[in-house]
Amino acid sequence: MWIYRVDEPRLGVIRVREWRRRALHSISLLVLVMMAAATGLALLDESNTPITTKAFNALWNGVNLVTTLGDFSEFDERQKQFMLLAMFATMLVGGFAVARLTGILSGDDVMSYRENRVMERKLENLTHHVVVAGYRPVGELVAAHLRAAGETVLVLVADASLADKAAEQGYLVVLGEPGVFDDVLKRARLEHARALVVTPADADSNLAITLLAHTINPKLRIAVPGENRMRKVLLESAGASDVVIANELVANALVGQLGIHREAST
Repeated sequence: MWIYRVDEPRLGVIRVREWRRRALHSISLLVLVMMAAATGLALLDESNTPITTKAFNALWNGVNLVTTLGDFSEFDERQKQFMLLAMFATMLVGGFAVARLTGILSGDDVMSYRENRVMERKLENLTHHVVVAGYRPVGELVAAHLRAAGETVLVLVADASLADKAAEQGYLVVLGEPGVFDDVLKRARLEHARALVVTPADADSNLAITLLAHTINPKLRIAVPGENRMRKVLLESAGASDVVIANELVANALVGQLGIHREAST
């Protein structure tokens, strides 16, 4: 799958623009060689054919020269000598073009630029998805359970290695450093999402993500972990619809495994 990088390397954009400029320049040189060859062949044609036929044959031969199709008409001696010069010029221009264009689009920054363009189109059409913020062990498990339930999952991460891991496992990913994570949330199309699951990072980050996500989409269902009951109240005030206190869950599970249940008060 693909990764959208919020902090996409700007050098990729520069390289792609430079490649386009060089490609246009190379094509212009080849067109110039073609037109020069066609003009020269037309002037050297001393046959009695109509001028329009001469012009068409010259253009046909010029195009064949540049495209290397090799389907030339019959040449006299002078035209053959001229074509030798034209072929040499075509080889020079072709070699120049290859030297200027080869390798410029193979860098990581260019690949990131291309990947972002593809991901932009994918994200534009993303609806009814579940967003998982974080992809450490808990986030990975949450994403796996959601996918097993048939949900479309979008993973948000601030670490490149975790982004690669999530992408390799088949998830759509938006990557951004902590300093631009508000832009990451804006790219997640929360206004069209079904829910957001905030997996454990740190208390302040979880609160900030919850608050911003609720601001983007006040109706969005947000599940987030809380450290204690006071933090739960704070997260609910920020817009969380489901706050899970992990310590309470673990404690209840452990006691449940012992088969000990609180007796109902009389």
